[in-house]
Amino acid sequence: MQKKHALVIGAGIGGIASAIRLAQNGYQVTVVEKCQRAGGRCNIIERGGHRFDTGPTLFLMPELYKQAFAEIGERIEDHVDLICIDPTYQIYFDDDTTLRLTSDLKTMQDQLEDIEAGSFSQYLRYLSEGQSHYEQALPNIVQRPFDHWYQFFTLKNLILLLRLKALKKHFNHIGKYFRDVRLKVAFTFQNMYMGVNPCEAPAMFSLMQYTELADGVWFPKGGMYSVIEALVKIAHKWGVQFIFDTTVEKINVEGRRATGIVLEDGRELRADTIIANADLPYVYRELLPDDGTARRLDAKKYGCSALVLLWGVDKQYPQLGPHNLFIAEDYRESFDALFDGRTVAAEPSFYIHAPARVDPSMAPTGQDTLMIAFPIGHLTEDDSQDWPLIKEQCQAFVLKRLERLGITDLEEHIKFEINLTPLYWQNRYNLTKGSAHGLSHDLLQMGYMRPHNRHKRYRNLYFVGASTHPGTGLPTVLVSAKLVSERILIEMEAPEISEATIPVAA
Repeated sequence: MQKKHALVIGAGIGGIASAIRLAQNGYQVTVVEKCQRAGGRCNIIERGGHRFDTGPTLFLMPELYKQAFAEIGERIEDHVDLICIDPTYQIYFDDDTTLRLTSDLKTMQDQLEDIEAGSFSQYLRYLSEGQSHYEQALPNIVQRPFDHWYQFFTLKNLILLLRLKALKKHFNHIGKYFRDVRLKVAFTFQNMYMGVNPCEAPAMFSLMQYTELADGVWFPKGGMYSVIEALVKIAHKWGVQFIFDTTVEKINVEGRRATGIVLEDGRELRADTIIANADLPYVYRELLPDDGTARRLDAKKYGCSALVLLWGVDKQYPQLGPHNLFIAEDYRESFDALFDGRTVAAEPSFYIHAPARVDPSMAPTGQDTLMIAFPIGHLTEDDSQDWPLIKEQCQAFVLKRLERLGITDLEEHIKFEINLTPLYWQNRYNLTKGSAHGLSHDLLQMGYMRPHNRHKRYRNLYFVGASTHPGTGLPTVLVSAKLVSERILIEMEAPEISEATIPVAA
């Protein structure tokens, strides 16, 4: 019997994971990728012995990775060498206070009590709440499909959302535990992983802090891209074919089905099923017939973007740990500037990743590989953002701020710089508005209200990635790959089954 053919548009982590699952179930799978290698925004740049992760730098929620690998018959430990990072972060406040987040409770107690008397017991209560949010949200929201309103808007789910504090703002809610603004900031900034304003995010996101301190923050030797390399190797083992450096121009449709794709050189590839791992708003806007969805998606809220400076440095700076967060004096103003003004504040918050602290292979001996990331507003319609000027302002601010750590000669030791602005994310990865996180994650863009994993009209066209359910982040996108693959195997093997009879998790 001839194998069914699945086409995957985009070789991000969700596309690769979906391809493996389908190949293991007898599909012939072809992945078409615009860029010269796999990974999407989880990618890498190498120059002169320096190795830079250009996307995520934190390996979080390890159990979701382990589960994803186990479900394809692999052990992640056999493919990726994971290094535990502890302390997880060094947080530098504008008043020169430093907080090192660690799993060592005695060290945390000493630090927290120095900042606010009685805060350690409150910290334990806060982690307990985060654990509760995590254990309830993961199986009931993140790992469940929601294609119909009646699957999401149940009495059970509405009660759950109230328990998860989904209607409360995280920054306000954390005042129940801490009075000192520095501690409020230290345990809400992780909302930025979702591209959400930490001051406006739902309080349910306290689950992020719990996972970091309970499951740890890890670093894969060789960088986050080593996870992509591992999955590509497994995909090849199962016969998945990759076509790189090739743009998809169009998805062909007939009636209620997608029949194949058209490549930039005019070639047409036919398929029984198609998975789009490209940016979802881009797919609706550029690859499919106009049905009004692209306009509706464009009107939704998008997560922030990032201005990234990659510095190859011919000297090591031991003052910096693997993960360093510098908090602006006016924390709210710095984030309001990027989420409301689509720019960067005069005194912004920023992050520095120094991977050679834990993996010397990331830089030449005696040198440093530094990745500096500024959360920044996504592209505006009027194209009013002056990116060369903003980049210069951010460069100057980093150098000035680091002088307070005793790093006074960094500028003269920078061998080269590579900068990635929102225009880079838009042009290289087709990310709408240059949003590095895709659609935002406020309450009205989660669960059933987030774009679904299957096209409403074209019943064999599916979506994985940051802007579809359940959302952004590598481990979360792995969940979307599982949801989509399982649904394809049900629907394609029994196409006569109606949508209403597809089993839904309890």
